Amino acid sequence: MPRDSHKATAQSDTPSLSRRGFLAGTAALTFMIGSGGLVSVARADAAAADKTLKPSAWLSIAGDGTITIVFPSTEMGQGSSTALPLILAEELDADWDRVVIEQLSRDDRNFGNPIFGGVLYTAGSTGVYGYFDTLRKAGAQARRLLMQIAADSWSVPLDSVATEPGAVVHSASGRRLSYGEIAALDAPLPAVTEVGEDDLKPRSAYRLIGQNLPRRDVPAKSDGTERYAIDVRVPGMAYATVLRSPVEGESPVRIDDAATLGVPGVLQTVELPDGVAVVAERLEAALAGKDLLDVTWSETAPARSYDSATDLAGYAAAAGDSAREGVTWAAQGDAAAAIAGAARVVEANYLSDYAYHAQMEPMAAVAAVDADGKGAEVWAGTQTQSWTMRTITEILDTTADRIRLHMMTMGGSFGRRTALTQEYLRDALLTSKATGRPVKVVWSREDDVKFGWFRPAAAQRLRAGLTADGSLSGWHHRVATPSVIAYFNPLRWDQVEPKDIISMRGSENKFYSIADLHAEHVVTERGARLAPWRAIGASYTSFAAEAFMDELAAAAGSDPLDFRLGLLQDNPRGRELLQRVAGKAGWGAPETRGGETALGLAFAGYGDSMAAGIAEVALDRNSGRLAVTRFWAAVDAGLIVAPDNALAQIEGGIIFGLSSALKESITIAGGEVVQSNYYDYEILRADEVPEIDIQLQVSDGPPTGIGEVGTPMVAAAVANAFHGLTGRRLRHLPFTPERVLEALA
Repeated sequence: MPRDSHKATAQSDTPSLSRRGFLAGTAALTFMIGSGGLVSVARADAAAADKTLKPSAWLSIAGDGTITIVFPSTEMGQGSSTALPLILAEELDADWDRVVIEQLSRDDRNFGNPIFGGVLYTAGSTGVYGYFDTLRKAGAQARRLLMQIAADSWSVPLDSVATEPGAVVHSASGRRLSYGEIAALDAPLPAVTEVGEDDLKPRSAYRLIGQNLPRRDVPAKSDGTERYAIDVRVPGMAYATVLRSPVEGESPVRIDDAATLGVPGVLQTVELPDGVAVVAERLEAALAGKDLLDVTWSETAPARSYDSATDLAGYAAAAGDSAREGVTWAAQGDAAAAIAGAARVVEANYLSDYAYHAQMEPMAAVAAVDADGKGAEVWAGTQTQSWTMRTITEILDTTADRIRLHMMTMGGSFGRRTALTQEYLRDALLTSKATGRPVKVVWSREDDVKFGWFRPAAAQRLRAGLTADGSLSGWHHRVATPSVIAYFNPLRWDQVEPKDIISMRGSENKFYSIADLHAEHVVTERGARLAPWRAIGASYTSFAAEAFMDELAAAAGSDPLDFRLGLLQDNPRGRELLQRVAGKAGWGAPETRGGETALGLAFAGYGDSMAAGIAEVALDRNSGRLAVTRFWAAVDAGLIVAPDNALAQIEGGIIFGLSSALKESITIAGGEVVQSNYYDYEILRADEVPEIDIQLQVSDGPPTGIGEVGTPMVAAAVANAFHGLTGRRLRHLPFTPERVLEALA
């Protein structure tokens, strides 16, 4: 089958209820693979022409040779809807052109992400990393089953047969059976044994993993046929927009909707816990009606006191208050004693503002609640089947068997669609139930900014000691910021309190050899809605840590590269990254830049993935505009499943980090978000993106995650380059022209 036509077929089948019905009704071998391997086997019979072999819950093979592989995560542009099925297909020895990918659209914990304890949750670069072993074993076990069926049909030993893409072969006799032909055989089912690591392919035998195969989601996104939640249309559907309380925690106390109901096409208004929905036959009418609503809001919520400037000042005071105890996040040795005994102590404070996710697709969801109010069909783009289903069943006070869920591709997310309760979906359900018809709730960009959930603001204080010869002696990193988990997922907070990986990741400084280290979280009161953001805490903790590392190098009279290399004696992979990126950027040769640009270095990572980055910056000293003209990066994320996609993800992460470093800031005053759209919440523009050079360093380890690793190193590299150009420090993220001019003053 031609690749392009196959992709079109795959797209039309996802998500497809008729396909699931077909698979359920045809002859099938079904067995579940749990974390320990094969756990159950069953078979249903049907007409021979319709036979479909289901080697496991992860895949099925039709008589025509089509292989359907379940995609257990969700797709938001990161490419895992191709990468995860590819892993299974590699071990299956499948013909990739015959593979169809089926989005999992239910909360079936048999497919849960092992990193999240079996919850279906797509976040934190854990897709490939978390499912790698499970998918390899599912593919290998299915391949063995196919080989055994073929061997039995030929009456030859199992060890005399082998596979080639999409077929089992017996070289001694020249016989060959395609996987489709095996699925159609009317043969007894053999016993299948579990597979172990020794049964999996050596990397030298990979023919799919490590190759630049086209992503399956790209054609539909390129020609406009991909459907997002915001695109869904169903028969009888109405549209709704929601006028939300300008301050979190407030609710309507008086609603005058007379003018709204006079707009042609407006059907009714629906009161919600924190807003008023306007339901109309057309989106334009709903938006016009929303503008005419006259609502009086309650004025008693604590959030009316939220103020971002006040918050940050309070966080800075908390970070600097040594009497205020923090929660230990990471510790080794005795940092306090090492710093106290140092020949010299260096300290610095760093600040970072709230940041908006700025994903391309604003929030949207479609719900069609059944007449009895206890069932529904739902279309939503979220990062979690589990919490989406939980939201639906809680709002309708029902059970999962009454819900027909369609998980949609997302137009970006970056952590925004991870919450335990998804308010845009809640509103679609409540509005559909009130109106008795399907309803699509659509957020405008203004809604998405003003009622967004943000990366927290943070204040950080770093202290370290230096010996007489300039060696590091003790490291203390205090991070004053709220708990993100406590807000966006209180159930998870009950399990992990008081340690918050979302707020603190990156402060553990795990890649350097620091004998005496203490990282602690001073948990502050939140002053905004909070959610994970790309690279979570590492987006600001690594900024502070790596900018401070340059300050230590300067105090020690050492080159920033040499200072870091001295801390990487036990990390040869990290040393190689730094040396590689330094060589590419021409580190140590400032004369080639003529004094108009300078380089800045940073070494950071995410989880077990490492990245070294060098930024070249230029400065307009009159306007304070800082521009990044080139960026070099070297990344080690273990095994790379899809190199071209990995490069795209790293590049996207770098651009994300640059945008955050140079521009992005949310301001809150009187409990209200000041910004409302891209004109006052600026993101990096296309003409501001620098030339980016990325080196992938493939190591012997397993995949360790690629989606987040491009971001943490960026802000510090830019700040350090600014110091190289001006001799001044930037310690408040983002580096707006006003802050640049202040640093130069």
